[in-house]
Amino acid sequence: MTLFKDPAFNFNGLFTLGGSGYGSAEVGEVLTAVNTINKAGLSAQTYTETFKTLGDQLRKPPSSGEPDTQTTRFRALRAAQYYAQALFFVLGSDTPGSEEALYKAGRGAWDAFCERCDPVPVTARIPYGKTPLPVWFFRPDSSGERRPTVILTNGSDGQNVDMWTYGVAAALQRGWNALVYDGPGQGQLLFVDQVVFTPRWEKVVTPLVDWLSARPDVDTGKIALTGLSMAGDLAPRAAAFEHRIAALVAMPGVLSPWLGFPPEIREILTPDKAKTNTIWNKEVVPGLSPAEAATMKKRIEPFSVPAMLAARAGKMFTDFYTPATLIKSLDITDVVSRIKMPTLVLDYEFEQFYPGQPRQLFEKLTAPKDYVKLTAATGAQLHCSPMAPQQHCEVVFDWLEEKLSGS
Repeated sequence: MTLFKDPAFNFNGLFTLGGSGYGSAEVGEVLTAVNTINKAGLSAQTYTETFKTLGDQLRKPPSSGEPDTQTTRFRALRAAQYYAQALFFVLGSDTPGSEEALYKAGRGAWDAFCERCDPVPVTARIPYGKTPLPVWFFRPDSSGERRPTVILTNGSDGQNVDMWTYGVAAALQRGWNALVYDGPGQGQLLFVDQVVFTPRWEKVVTPLVDWLSARPDVDTGKIALTGLSMAGDLAPRAAAFEHRIAALVAMPGVLSPWLGFPPEIREILTPDKAKTNTIWNKEVVPGLSPAEAATMKKRIEPFSVPAMLAARAGKMFTDFYTPATLIKSLDITDVVSRIKMPTLVLDYEFEQFYPGQPRQLFEKLTAPKDYVKLTAATGAQLHCSPMAPQQHCEVVFDWLEEKLSGS
């Protein structure tokens, strides 16, 4: 399906459209935005501007009159999605310095949504280094019943609203608890606290499991962990060391996020920092188109605060070596054999970021394992099945319920 001629914009447009099944988008709103953008001329500026305007509109009362709680709640959820879309491309727009403000607008919409849920999710700040992790613990009801619980892990550029679409709503429908969190390199920790990704994701997940295990409404024998997008690397890494996880889902399976970068980018990295950065600054950066430059800024910012701050100032980062080395260190090839719990590895037809890696991860697993490939036959193709999150969640939760039903 083609909404935009540019693949990156098209993927994000499809991702937004797909959220309509769980209330995080409205088909008419998205398609109207698409038409507006195409009519104005597709660019990071028009995309960011259009979706920000849509988010702003939804945060105001509707023209029909005073909204009730549910109307306000789901308008806020959709606003969070549209702000997230604006945020994704803002570094390539005319106002890259508005990135933090855009994040905060989306976070404000997410919080407004959560405050109107019934029951309201439990919020906390869980200790992690010098910067605590914000968490949202969703429950189907306030009964206090012990329930299976899923920890939902986002990727390198998703927002909390994506976890609603790819897990929270489906979990609640099935009587599960669901935990959403911002880890280093994500959400608040990245855009506000300026904390980048860590290769030791078990140090992120273990405090979450500790916190859940202290709650009487969590069945500690049925705590599952999922990882969406690049978290298909992070979640398996954590599960290799945190054995209280009862079941693991990698969506998709990722061994090395570094291999998700084009070969011509990867070959810039040498063992020598000065040489690497000279190649980057003298040979590579001058030849980047504005679109290519914006893409690099976006992909590198979760791994480098200087890169993020430079991008917000409309500049290209000069130290390629440090973030590239961090990304390369996320390789989990050597620890996959430590994973002991049942594991589901998802793959997608026409996977565009990590082709071949889901199967490779699956083959390296020595734990009980299953492999499922979502395909174009049912509209579930492409990275993370952007047009089919309901199918995606059906596969994941059917598998989780089967694996944990007797434990």
